[in-house]
Amino acid sequence: MASSSLSVVLLLCLAAAASAQISPTFYDASCPVALATIKSGVAAAVSSDPRMAASLLRLHFHDCFVQGCDASVLLAGNERNAFGNVGSLRGFDVIEKIKSDVERACKRVVSCADILAVAARDSVVAVGGPSWTVSLGRRDSDTASETLANRDLPPPSLGVADLNTRFAAKGLNLTDMVALSGAHTIGRAQCRNFRSRLYNEANIDPDFATARMATCPQPLGSGDGNLAPLDATTPDTFNNDYFVNLKLNKGLLHSDQVLYAVAGGATEEIIDGFASNPDAFSNAFAAAMVKMGNISPLIFPQGLIRRTCSKTT
Repeated sequence: MASSSLSVVLLLCLAAAASAQISPTFYDASCPVALATIKSGVAAAVSSDPRMAASLLRLHFHDCFVQGCDASVLLAGNERNAFGNVGSLRGFDVIEKIKSDVERACKRVVSCADILAVAARDSVVAVGGPSWTVSLGRRDSDTASETLANRDLPPPSLGVADLNTRFAAKGLNLTDMVALSGAHTIGRAQCRNFRSRLYNEANIDPDFATARMATCPQPLGSGDGNLAPLDATTPDTFNNDYFVNLKLNKGLLHSDQVLYAVAGGATEEIIDGFASNPDAFSNAFAAAMVKMGNISPLIFPQGLIRRTCSKTT
């Protein structure tokens, strides 16, 4: 326990030291069109495919939870092959298109890691969510690890205690964890990730379960890739309906509903607050995204600026 606590303290100290070297104005002189170019690329992608907002947000999350926010998830192979990524992460082409547009304006100046961080913010804003200030100056990793991704990314089967452990290891507290789980107010999940909940869990609204069963039959391997909205109420709008749904036992994933499974539990109190106060959720989500975006960023002279996000050369 002492060793674990020391590791978290060290992680927080390193993150604080790194965040002191990154700044929202980092590209003001070196690439003043960077933020506008990223915003334009995100807007076009989300306009043509509303699901892309959730996909770009998820890319940033899956990047930061493995090796820190260093764009390692974008490298071909490696982390992309991890259990929580393979066959489900998407949006790589959008990030590459944005990177290409930025490169035409400013060669080898803006990192893929920064593009991911800004794109996540702009994606949320594009579907009605809050904005926040993104500090910039991250550099890109030249390594990626499937092993670390399998270890650090929280699967949808986890309970509250294990979820809390995964998030705490990244310097994120219980409120951060619940707020970031609220990202599931947009996006879809594959049948393989919620089938067990539909057929084996009691704390699920029966009509909700029946509706999902239509596209997620019980036999394993049947319809595994079929999609269902994480928030059946407003799947393409960023709001607090996700938390309202949890109170009605309409969470799609086990790791969603388990946050509201213990009467009087700490996460239940946070959810009650977010469900009744949209602004409270928006503010907590924005604050948590800032914290997550500052997890162990690479700072010069570490790392590099990739020309193409999927490879180091």
